[in-house]
Amino acid sequence: MNKITVIGSGSVGSTIAYTLTVSGTASEIVMIDINQEKSQGEALDIKQGVPFCNPASVYAGSYADAVNSDIVIITSGIARKPGQSRLDLAQTNVDVLKKVSEEIVKYAPEAIYIIVSNPVDVLTYVFHKISGIPEERIIGSGTILDTSRLRTRVAEYYNVNQKNIHAYVLGEHGDSSFIPWSIANISNVPIEDYANAIVDSEVHPTFDRAEAEDYVRRSGARVIRRKGATFYAVSMSVVHICKCILSGIDTTMTVSTMLHGEYGIDDVCLSLLNVVGRKGAHSKVLLPLNEKELEELHHSAKCIKEVINNIKI
Repeated sequence: MNKITVIGSGSVGSTIAYTLTVSGTASEIVMIDINQEKSQGEALDIKQGVPFCNPASVYAGSYADAVNSDIVIITSGIARKPGQSRLDLAQTNVDVLKKVSEEIVKYAPEAIYIIVSNPVDVLTYVFHKISGIPEERIIGSGTILDTSRLRTRVAEYYNVNQKNIHAYVLGEHGDSSFIPWSIANISNVPIEDYANAIVDSEVHPTFDRAEAEDYVRRSGARVIRRKGATFYAVSMSVVHICKCILSGIDTTMTVSTMLHGEYGIDDVCLSLLNVVGRKGAHSKVLLPLNEKELEELHHSAKCIKEVINNIKI
């Protein structure tokens, strides 16, 4: 049996709970929100569809109901508004996280924590400083979604399975993120060479790095402008993290964790390639970045540190 607690029953939290249920990832799902009526309604709506899925107990509860959770997912906070950057949310959501942390850690001290609320790198850092949870059991969702967006766009250029795309977005989940193109490939073929490498009759458009970068960087804002919030893709990415944790099979992914001198960067949370498994994010994979990419990574770390230095923890 796997037990997962989702804190925050807004669009993201409730969609995560729904996706966990439909995918059969957890047998017990607890939904917690300051608005108890909202979490009760969301849980009831999901629970009534369980007969069509793997058996699961889905219910709204209090922090005490999180006891013995394998994973706790934190989505609570104020959502990003159109035109607002993730970093603009910082102090408000730091204050929310501090209140949540004070309660949840008492009841689920052995859980692996996944921070999803934005700005995710800042909040992951704050959770490290205030929670007392061991570092390997604190994971920020980071750029796992940005990486998925990148692979989606590259796959569209070449009409190829997204899982054949091996490319990453690193750094901040935000404006200073970057793509290390020097290691990006499709089945071991550099992305920009793929059209010439494949033998077929299709005519593929010329791959445009700048357009792909723009697609990744603007995707969240575009979705928010068109429908008011992003929640489907982020929920699928968070459930993927949960599946990898619970399966016990180590899997590499770009999530936000604390750095201790990797690439010369210390005391900040941002996304590198991490190994995630039953023990949490227990190892980092140091990719062979070129000089320009290292500069971009340091710039991203600087941007996040500037926000951390201007908030009250």
